[in-house]
Amino acid sequence: MSDDKRPALARDLPAPALSRWFESLSFRLFALTLGSILLVEALIFVPSASGFRNSWLNERVQAARTAALALDASPSRNVSDELSDQLLMSAEVLAVTEIEDDMRFQLLPAQQPIEGETHNIDMRGTTMMSRSFAAMGAFFAPDDRILVIQADGSAPGRVLEIVVPQAPLKAAISAYARRVASLSLLIALVAAGIIYVMLHLFVVRPMRRVTLSAEQFRDDPGAWSRRLPPTSRRDEIGRAQNALADMEETVATSFRNKTHLAELGTAVAKINHDLRNSLASAQLVSDVLASSEDPRVQKAAPRLERALERAITLATETLDYGKATPTPPRMEPVMLRAVLDEAAAEALGAHPEVVWENNVPAGLQIQADADHMHRIASNLVRNAAEAMAPRADSPARIVASLGPDGLAFTDNGPGIPESARDNLFRPFAGSARRGGTGLGLVIARELAQGMGGSLVLADTGPDGTVFRLSLPGLGA
Repeated sequence: MSDDKRPALARDLPAPALSRWFESLSFRLFALTLGSILLVEALIFVPSASGFRNSWLNERVQAARTAALALDASPSRNVSDELSDQLLMSAEVLAVTEIEDDMRFQLLPAQQPIEGETHNIDMRGTTMMSRSFAAMGAFFAPDDRILVIQADGSAPGRVLEIVVPQAPLKAAISAYARRVASLSLLIALVAAGIIYVMLHLFVVRPMRRVTLSAEQFRDDPGAWSRRLPPTSRRDEIGRAQNALADMEETVATSFRNKTHLAELGTAVAKINHDLRNSLASAQLVSDVLASSEDPRVQKAAPRLERALERAITLATETLDYGKATPTPPRMEPVMLRAVLDEAAAEALGAHPEVVWENNVPAGLQIQADADHMHRIASNLVRNAAEAMAPRADSPARIVASLGPDGLAFTDNGPGIPESARDNLFRPFAGSARRGGTGLGLVIARELAQGMGGSLVLADTGPDGTVFRLSLPGLGA
């Protein structure tokens, strides 16, 4: 087919746009409306065709009755062949017979031999269902079939028997079906067009705006500034549009805040890294100053060292916590007791007065990340040691023991203040000691969760504190 002979719609619309229209909600609504109206018209057509057929048959019966009345007016109810032929042609029948008391009277005999299959139709006792089936059967009946119609005669007790060909009835009902189909299609197109326009204005266009807004927001939630405006509609589409508008505003604000925080975090990480290097250099200088014999320097040096250690710890923990993606654990067999002893030795280097007691069996091996386990244990032991003041009655003690619920770290310190318990695992808010960042427990819990476990505060009070580490396969 040449380009000039293509339909106008195909020439005017590019192929992608035409394809999108066929896949759109508008086309589906139009097709659904058109199909629904045509289905209803088809259901209505059956009784309509049945009524048309019944009317056609009744017309032939009435014409035959009129012919019978004309015969009653003639002497001996006999007419000439020429008049009989005229009456048959005007009634559009082949023959008319009257039955009375089982006697058959040829009122209008057939003028030519009647050949073909006969089909009896009794007009005196029909139902709507039988008439409907008969009307549908008329479309498929053979043209040479002969219909024998029986109806009430001109007087009580008389029965008229009219013989008519099937072909005229079939042609008439087929023409009626074509007229009804054309009219139904026209009505369906007009109704579907009106409904389509209404649905397009009140449903499709608003949904298109909502969909376009959602797609644009999905593609660029941070830079897209044309937010979907709220609407006063109170139906489902209005509620969806208002909900999307609220969500866009909330997500856009969160996205901007997240972007700003990420940029701020990057800057803080760079500053923290440089600060930690500067503090390390200052710590070297403090070590040199500590060897000085000046009494004033010897008095101030320990305070300077502690301040530098706190500053370095703060910088290190902040950098660890600020990592966007923590290092995934490398699960492998780990000798638990040895890892705990090594972590405790590192954490208690500045607290020689604290007693470390490891009750974990020497041969216990678990599946874990050795570095993560080391960091978790060192954080817990260091926090416990820094929280315990020297005691006169008994030495400060930290005990690691294995129970049915996991690994417990128990100390005999004063317990965690109630004001710090609610924010214990929140960064920069959960530290129970002065100058602490609260990052140690946060990092330890994240490492435990990374290995599929958990870290919780099991108990705290004047007699001490218990933290419990749970890992898959870890228990007494």
